[in-house]
Amino acid sequence: MMPLAERLRPSTLEEFEGQPKLLGKGTPLTEVFDSGRLHSMIFWGPPGTGKTTLARLLAKNTDAEFINMSAVMSGIKDIRNAIKQAKENSSRGCETVVFIDEVHRFSKSQQDAFLPHIESGLFYFIGATTENPAFEINNALMSRVSVYHLEPLGPEAILCLIKRALSTESYKHITAQENALAYLVELADGDGRKALNLLELVLQAGSSASLNIEMLEKLTKTGKYRRFDKNGDSFYDQLSALHKSVRGSSPDGGLYWFARLVDGGCDLSVIARRLTRIASEDIGNADPRALSIALDGWDAWRRLGSPEGELALAQVLIYLACAPKSNASYSALISAVDDVKNNGSDLVPLHLRNSSSNLGVKMGYGASYRYDHDEPSNIALGQSYFPDSHKRKVYYNPTDNGLEKKIKVRLESIRQAIADASRHNK
Repeated sequence: MMPLAERLRPSTLEEFEGQPKLLGKGTPLTEVFDSGRLHSMIFWGPPGTGKTTLARLLAKNTDAEFINMSAVMSGIKDIRNAIKQAKENSSRGCETVVFIDEVHRFSKSQQDAFLPHIESGLFYFIGATTENPAFEINNALMSRVSVYHLEPLGPEAILCLIKRALSTESYKHITAQENALAYLVELADGDGRKALNLLELVLQAGSSASLNIEMLEKLTKTGKYRRFDKNGDSFYDQLSALHKSVRGSSPDGGLYWFARLVDGGCDLSVIARRLTRIASEDIGNADPRALSIALDGWDAWRRLGSPEGELALAQVLIYLACAPKSNASYSALISAVDDVKNNGSDLVPLHLRNSSSNLGVKMGYGASYRYDHDEPSNIALGQSYFPDSHKRKVYYNPTDNGLEKKIKVRLESIRQAIADASRHNK
């Protein structure tokens, strides 16, 4: 028998649940439905949010033939067949919608195969993806489509779907407890298809005419139902949220996203690597101990394993979140890298060259180099460490946070002494 989710797929826009921002009054997609004038587009959003349904409704709304393809199962031959069918439709005055599910799975050459036909208007292209199209769809295709973002379904939309299912002929005899419905909404985690699949699973396995929470807990206790993909947007969004929480000195926010990532099955080495990056990028010399602590936590996790090792990473996260912050080292590196991109071919000045060979000595390598440890205060004032054609640059600007405040005072003193020496030598 056809799955419940497919049997309940909306046949009209009025039956569609969720996406108020996308389908509200005056929104671009609503205008498409109202005007009947299609354009090529990509629907981007998590599973079970209505991407395929919207594509079908758009085709139906314009009396266009709907060609459904999956990038997982289709190849160049299938693309050619779709193009052929679109040409036949066009010859008899019928428009075509070519729908590609999981479009990010297509290679660049496969995506490129659609370009001339989108350009010529042979068909309307609609792609569906769970991944950020900015990263997964090539630029040429992106320039020819509009991107519409679908959000996870809210609790009210999920509940409406469940109640609609329970009102069908097959299940109208079922009595559902309110706490069971609430639990099912929670398990769905914004995924309408998951909600209906779970409901169908429970009802088919149950022997009573009552949907109760005990039944749900028994049948779902072994499964993971949170929306998480180790390689998808949800993963990177949560990792980003953890990073920004720690950067923002919120140990509580950082711990929440840490727990979410762990709950979703994230490889903890990814979190350990991100915490080590934070120690350098966002704390730096404001607390140089942060880098050592991050590496020690990473090592402790490797030695302990899970779940005990998770405590070590949590301890590191809390320390980093509470530490003074500075991105001065990060900014300094970026500035130096940018400078090298523009002036990266300047020669090393003679006094800084390696003079370990006889030939080098004959050529004057290192001849005028002043050994800093032989100088007062161990600094060779006036000696340049840049190429001869390169002006002295300041990349590193310490902040007033943590230990970096002391570094700032010392560095300002050194730079002032260098400036005074330069004026004296003129």
